[in-house]
Amino acid sequence: MNRAAAKRVLPALADELRPPLPPGEALVEADRCLGCGGPYAAAPCSVACPAEIDVPGFVAAIAAGDPQGAARIVFAENLLGATCARVCPVEVLCEGACVLAHEGRRPIAVGALQRFATDAALADGPIEVRPVASATGRTVAVVGAGPAGMVCAGELAALGHRVTVYDGHSEVGGLVRYAIAPYREQRDPLPAEAAMLESLGVEFRLGETVDPNTLDDADAVFLGVGLGPDTPVSYPGDELPGVWRSLQFIEALKAATPPEVGSDVVVIGGGNTAIDVARESLRLGAERVTLVYRRTRAQMPAFAHEVLEAEDEGVRFQWLSDPVRFLGEYRLEAVECLLMTLGEPDESGRRRPEPIAGSEFTLPADTVVEAIGQRARSELAEQVHGLHFAHGELEVDPETGRTSNPRFFAGGDVVNGGNSVVEAVREGKQAARAIDRWLRCGG
Repeated sequence: MNRAAAKRVLPALADELRPPLPPGEALVEADRCLGCGGPYAAAPCSVACPAEIDVPGFVAAIAAGDPQGAARIVFAENLLGATCARVCPVEVLCEGACVLAHEGRRPIAVGALQRFATDAALADGPIEVRPVASATGRTVAVVGAGPAGMVCAGELAALGHRVTVYDGHSEVGGLVRYAIAPYREQRDPLPAEAAMLESLGVEFRLGETVDPNTLDDADAVFLGVGLGPDTPVSYPGDELPGVWRSLQFIEALKAATPPEVGSDVVVIGGGNTAIDVARESLRLGAERVTLVYRRTRAQMPAFAHEVLEAEDEGVRFQWLSDPVRFLGEYRLEAVECLLMTLGEPDESGRRRPEPIAGSEFTLPADTVVEAIGQRARSELAEQVHGLHFAHGELEVDPETGRTSNPRFFAGGDVVNGGNSVVEAVREGKQAARAIDRWLRCGG
């Protein structure tokens, strides 16, 4: 598909990349499932799910006309099942593992079916996803209302602990609410999922910074604080109007105050956020969007299927190129770049990009978005005794999420450096189990 053709079929800014399935289509799709797995081996799709959802089980419930029952199966393992249905990279997880796909056929649309079930259930108000255990009298403070913190809080509340979640934002969701592109998820279903957690006993304290004394009073603490602001990269000319950082750009979209991007947009970076920004820029009306990446396509950290989808929509890729400076008199007019070549491997094991002298070229640009990555919240090491960071990530026991301070556990982006939402769910569940065991053993 050429760029002009792709642009004609792009959804508008407010539209979703993956709209919900109508009931009739959901039933037909669920009927296609082979019902893999059994008493001796889990289905490949369930094995591929970091949240450990019984995929054949909930799909069978949909096929039987019981979306509420399907939702209970989903939420039993993933308290953010409705959000994950929208933002999970299903192509490389459950759908990528589907037996049908390995037979050369279209995989079951697991993500769409999960959304169908969970949306139907949440539309009627908070659902009872599990019984709440008797109160233990133990308290847990959760810092950060992102995916890892929300899931950890819900799991612990259901186990009978008194859990309070603190977050400086006015709404729950963390990166999902404020840093994931709106064509994936704008706001819903996060409020409904938060209400479900409140029905389990979770208390949310939003719009306030947690008092260190509060953490001292809690029996255990979970840190789900995510990553910090965009990694600071300084280019000559980056003070010009038209230059954005990725989180700032996406927050403007989520606040329904989209930037006027003009005809030409240049995005700098190679991760999934860079891809999201590029695709959203087309939806904002840009005629040409160029993503500049200093390595090759094969080394790009973004999901391969996302890169292909971006190309189909009309995003251009400038490989082996690196910005040098931003040009313009009163506002941004162009980006000057250098061609790169790959040299010896760096500390990550990837071949290091090296500039080619005299290879300067310019790209016209009304808007440039720097999507280089985010900084770690290493200030935590100064605020909490005994925390250690390595390579920008908080060090924890990989089996429990426990930090080197025995009262503190952690999960999500602050630990994994920026992984998927469903991986944060897995880490939140893992830490909740470990915290529960520790508290019950006298911790």
